[in-house]
Amino acid sequence: GMGWPGGPTFNDSISLSISCDGQEETDRLWDAITHEGSAGQCGWCKDKFGVSWQVSPIQMREHLENPDPVKSAYAWNAMRSMTKIVISDLHE
Repeated sequence: GMGWPGGPTFNDSISLSISCDGQEETDRLWDAITHEGSAGQCGWCKDKFGVSWQVSPIQMREHLENPDPVKSAYAWNAMRSMTKIVISDLHE
């Protein structure tokens, strides 16, 4: 029949994003996706099928968009050094 030799493959041109509410949900989903997959930078990861996901706590946006430019810059710099997002590390 018609199909892909070797099955379908995925690349980074398609990704999925999950907005999590809090660290517990972020940890649970991150751990489930990366269990047989791999961790990337800034909340990005891949599942066992090679699908890219960004696991982002909704609280991250509050820190990144803080009206105080010093606090916003701190959050951006902290996020860039993370794999899984840790909310408490986005602020001093």
